[in-house]
Amino acid sequence: MKFKNGYIDASKSIEACASHYGSEALVMKEYLLEGEKKALALPNRGKIEFDEKGKLSEKIIEDYNKYGFYIFENVISSEELEDLERDVNRLKTQFPSYNGSKTTELGEKAIDADAIGPRLIWSKPLGDPLGGTPIANGRHQVKLFEPKASEDAPEESVFIVLGSLEYSEACLRAYAHPSLLGVAESINGCDFAPFHESLFIKEPGIGAAVSWHQDGDTHWDSDKFDQNIHGFNFMLQLYGSTAVNGVWVVPGTHKEGKLSIKKMVEEAGSERLKGAIPIVSNPGDVIICNRQLVHGSFANTGFEPRVTVNFGFHKRSSVLNVEGAGIHCASLVFDSEHIAKRTELLGYALEARKIAYPEEVGFIYKPFLEMNQSFSYCKSVNEKIKNYNLFDLSI
Repeated sequence: MKFKNGYIDASKSIEACASHYGSEALVMKEYLLEGEKKALALPNRGKIEFDEKGKLSEKIIEDYNKYGFYIFENVISSEELEDLERDVNRLKTQFPSYNGSKTTELGEKAIDADAIGPRLIWSKPLGDPLGGTPIANGRHQVKLFEPKASEDAPEESVFIVLGSLEYSEACLRAYAHPSLLGVAESINGCDFAPFHESLFIKEPGIGAAVSWHQDGDTHWDSDKFDQNIHGFNFMLQLYGSTAVNGVWVVPGTHKEGKLSIKKMVEEAGSERLKGAIPIVSNPGDVIICNRQLVHGSFANTGFEPRVTVNFGFHKRSSVLNVEGAGIHCASLVFDSEHIAKRTELLGYALEARKIAYPEEVGFIYKPFLEMNQSFSYCKSVNEKIKNYNLFDLSI
């Protein structure tokens, strides 16, 4: 992988992406290049830093609050990246041979064969399967351009894995990374609550687009509304991200309440939203992204893969006694028991990480101490967390 100015050199991918836009090729190329330039000029990236009290650096919080995202650099070690890559590659061999199949290409049981509820989201090559549909409460209001894929591309492929920690021990261990949990505690309080986990897979020439959207559903009209009420996502980058394969964001929109994406597209005159920039990152970087931020991604018409290990957290006050708005928990009120059940996953993750990285100073989740809860991790735990995402705290 070639690098330019310290980041992945996406020059050829930008040319390839623009070429799909016909008469607008030059405009698209300029949009990608200008977005990349603006993204790298922002100050919201650097190593995770805590003060003497263990709180996240005030400068980082200030930049995160201003832009709605921050790029934590070099968080994941090369050793852990290799661990994650092995596990992701293993998962791919366990995908169904086609959408709806219960078996893999080798005739073995597919990863989601006996799962309750949807686990794998498929797309035609370079499609936008969510845009303009009622999926996820209709948050993807417009459909993005769907470039023509090569003739040898598969008919469909998996691009999102839901409830991914059930399937990947490497992702489960990454979920308990002490520095990332320290960030979660600093932003959402020591009793922060889990949200949802997934894998995004955007292979070159195949990876689907994700239409512009905001993630929050529940609290837009709340009298307690603030810029952090719908929580945040961590986006751990296995291979890094570029202007072509990465997430694009409109900085600052997390403060503006519920926005009309359709209106934003109309005002821009195209799907190239005004003020949007790509998240440019390297392997091992982790992005924290406010769920209220307008964001999306174009189909991956470039040459670099993107695999994102995605997991998020909430303030407990945002979910306690609140009616859920997700796939599995719509109309279900999240009481203390429900939140505690969903949080058990973190306990198992902390123990799994302790086994894998015994010399690391682990994170201490204070509610477990207060409730005198303890966890142990072994292979049998996989059965305990089976279908855990039915308890997702989606708001």
